[in-house]
Amino acid sequence: MPSTLTGLRYHPHAYQFIFAALRHTQQVLGRDADTDLESDDSHISGTELLAGIREFALDQFGLMARTVFSGWGVHATEDFGHIVFELVERGEMRKTEHDHIHDFVDVYDFEDALDRAYQIDCSTAFERHF
Repeated sequence: MPSTLTGLRYHPHAYQFIFAALRHTQQVLGRDADTDLESDDSHISGTELLAGIREFALDQFGLMARTVFSGWGVHATEDFGHIVFELVERGEMRKTEHDHIHDFVDVYDFEDALDRAYQIDCSTAFERHF
């Protein structure tokens, strides 16, 4: 988690969300977050992180995800790239020589990925519970 949340480009919650989404993505992909930082065993690419962000956001915020992101000043996948690279510059995240900001550009459209693709699980809605 960021050591200081002042002077940041985006809302502080966006940075906190990135760390939580990173942990979620590492768990889903079976990458050990506690692995030695010099090892690439736990590394998550920009594309993988964005997939994890989408999944985690839908889980945490449902159909409000795009609204929450907008309130944080995040309007496109590239904004998450700016957050990640700002955290890298601050020494709070790391990257490899293969990681670039363009990895985050136009990966998915928020309306499509967060609104249109959202599915409500109704599988148990009509089960009898009495």
